[in-house]
Amino acid sequence: MTSLNFYNTLSRSKEPFEPLDASHIRIYACGPTVYDRIHVGNARPVVLFDVLVRLLRHHYDRVTYVRNITDVDDKINARAAEEGVSIRALTEGTTNAFHEDCAALGSARPDVEPRATDHIDDMITMITTLIDKGHAYAAEGHVLFSVTSMADYGQLSRRSLDELIAGARVDVAPFKRDPSDFVLWKPSGEDQPGWDSPWGYGRPGWHIECSAMSAAFLGETFDIHAGGLDLIFPHHENEIAQSRCAHGHDIMAKTWMHNGYVTVDGEKMSKSLGNFTTVADVLADHKGEAIRYALLTAHYRAPLDFSINGVVEAKSALDTLYRAAEGATAAAEPDEHVLAALGDDLNTPNALARLHELARMANKGDDAAKSALKASAELLGLLCEDCSIWFKGDGGDDAAIDAAIAARQTAKANKDFAEADRIRDDLAAEGILLEDSPEGTIWRRK
Repeated sequence: MTSLNFYNTLSRSKEPFEPLDASHIRIYACGPTVYDRIHVGNARPVVLFDVLVRLLRHHYDRVTYVRNITDVDDKINARAAEEGVSIRALTEGTTNAFHEDCAALGSARPDVEPRATDHIDDMITMITTLIDKGHAYAAEGHVLFSVTSMADYGQLSRRSLDELIAGARVDVAPFKRDPSDFVLWKPSGEDQPGWDSPWGYGRPGWHIECSAMSAAFLGETFDIHAGGLDLIFPHHENEIAQSRCAHGHDIMAKTWMHNGYVTVDGEKMSKSLGNFTTVADVLADHKGEAIRYALLTAHYRAPLDFSINGVVEAKSALDTLYRAAEGATAAAEPDEHVLAALGDDLNTPNALARLHELARMANKGDDAAKSALKASAELLGLLCEDCSIWFKGDGGDDAAIDAAIAARQTAKANKDFAEADRIRDDLAAEGILLEDSPEGTIWRRK
């Protein structure tokens, strides 16, 4: 088996992947907060960790992938009030839109997709355990995690306590014992979602949600926790603190993998900066698979500067691969060089480069390379469409094109070659290319 080596943010080094239990690989990724449609930056981890799961499933018989839905959050409350809709209506609509965008990008649903609001009891139980163990305390309707109660808090982000306090996105409230303490539970007003708890009517803090949901479906410790670089602190740092202190283990997840930012002109794409492009906006004019390819062109830990030109170039690259893979058998194993590239810390740029090498070999008549190209591309979630459908696309009236081709065939049968040429030229002017063969005529869009 090709070895797997992943960069572990916790150790700051590339390590051989050694599962806690080789008979069951367990991976958790932080999902969306569903108050709006996802932008391209949000889509990057969706695509990257889909490839990671595909790779793990190639090597292991059983892989459980959990990615949560955060459907209780102050941003959701604010957006629902702004739009004059119920919180439930907002989160249902945006969750459905998220699923549509993921499907268009060729990313499969996770095995489990828990919603935070379905696991409030799990969160209350974990918070109660933290209080009982002396790692949390109740104050004025809030429950807070006591950072100083954990001797090695800060291992993931590697910040000093002073830096953690300065960088924490938390309010310095008078009821806090220490400025770095963070909220596990907070009171809710009448116009906010809430649940009854031992500390009064309220709602969970952001961090406790993922700790409770990952434990519910993957256990107290698991193999890989994935997410964006911006989640290292405070979110993932606080997840580790809650989970380790509640369960009494040295680790929460063995390996922590974080993807780099999507940037626009070198600046992080984000809703707060207003420089974002939604996936839906790009899908209006471009294929989802081209967006997926573009998101795989940079190493997952590196920044990726996004542009529409990059998506256009990705479509052209995919055209080349689709033509080379046409007619490939589906039974082949992925190419060993592609497996080696992905096994080397998910190096998708090297894997894509190898796909193009296989395409050049296939174009020279190497059928084995053609089959390996198809199988290897599917490991990346690419070349999953039928070739004829890919090139026909969805940009016009297929029936009218088929009728024009039939009229051309009739003209050729009647030896009216001028009319046949005219039809061909008219179609070419519309971006429709014809390819004649003994089996008939097929058409493709440019």
